[in-house]
Amino acid sequence: MNSAERILTALDHKEPDRIPFDLGATHSTGINVHAYSALLKHLGIEDEVKLTNLSSQLADVGDQLRDRWKIDTKGLFPRSPSTWKLKIEEEGDYLSYYDEWGIKWMMPKEGGHYYDMREHPLQGCTIEDLDKFPWPNPRDAARVEGLRDEAIKARESGRAVLMGGTIGNGFLHTGNWLEGYEDFFSDLAGDPDKACKLMDKVLELKLEYWDMVLEEIGDLIHIVCELDDLGTQGGPLISPDMYRRLIKPRQQQLYSFIKKRAPHAKIFYHSCGSVYHFIGDLIEAGVDILNPVQVAAADMDSKRLKKEFGNDIVFWGGGVDTQRVLPYGTPQEVRDEVKRRIDDLAPGGGFVFATVHNIQGDVPPENIVAMWETLQEYGRY
Repeated sequence: MNSAERILTALDHKEPDRIPFDLGATHSTGINVHAYSALLKHLGIEDEVKLTNLSSQLADVGDQLRDRWKIDTKGLFPRSPSTWKLKIEEEGDYLSYYDEWGIKWMMPKEGGHYYDMREHPLQGCTIEDLDKFPWPNPRDAARVEGLRDEAIKARESGRAVLMGGTIGNGFLHTGNWLEGYEDFFSDLAGDPDKACKLMDKVLELKLEYWDMVLEEIGDLIHIVCELDDLGTQGGPLISPDMYRRLIKPRQQQLYSFIKKRAPHAKIFYHSCGSVYHFIGDLIEAGVDILNPVQVAAADMDSKRLKKEFGNDIVFWGGGVDTQRVLPYGTPQEVRDEVKRRIDDLAPGGGFVFATVHNIQGDVPPENIVAMWETLQEYGRY
């Protein structure tokens, strides 16, 4: 059984020979460049360290580690559009840049592990301003330049191939990022016409983007990645009722379109936080895979999730708590945590082992190795 077969078996809610393992195929199953560099040094691997995501400072997991650690996945990511060029500026103690949406990001020069948003281009906007905004061109051919060759190479490696990048973020989060959290949440509650107009524009961009991407590589990918954070540590970001009225219908339209264009592809959906109260709706909307399964958040007990939803959705993540155990626990505590999550999530298939979101920059390499070793020892069916 090769890696692609292993993943597809798990996605079919059957047990493969061993639990599939993902590291680095998406921007929510990755590893910070500082942690990656330390891990390579710890393992005695000499390899170039490259970025695959600037704002999160994620490393591009190289072939040496991918082969040694039997990583079953390969992620593909869109290129930059032809109309935008990255320009990093120095502002005192910070580095900054503007992305293609006009959002400003900043990171401390010393001790910074990722960029944070500092300016929102539609903050304070009116509904009329949405028509004047310079929206990105989703069909810019530069976004898919060289992508087919990369996808062919990934398929030839025998790994499962994910299209790990979309345009923008989700419907809720793109609004938050463009207007700022306070403004967009206020619009959802008090000016839904404006909020819906913005989200309809995001839907339009996504439909155009995925039409182009799937025309280019739809026959070569196994999984399509979309996202929208719906949860916090303690509960939902918005009420389930608001989600059902304003977000879910747009998700259904998008995921239905993707599945018509690529009927074989599975929909991978990322949402941080406590999303228990949304999972049934996400399944109805067309989601096949849930990530990152934030087990330390409210109502996200892994055993309960598997019991209630394990027949209908795949859990891609939840393999080890990255908030407390992986960065601050002992290697033995990491091993115990990995065994617990495998016991909860692996039976019957429907589980791909990944950390809960990205491995952060301060995680000791010894703990990452303990995680991987335990998966190898304990992760066979």
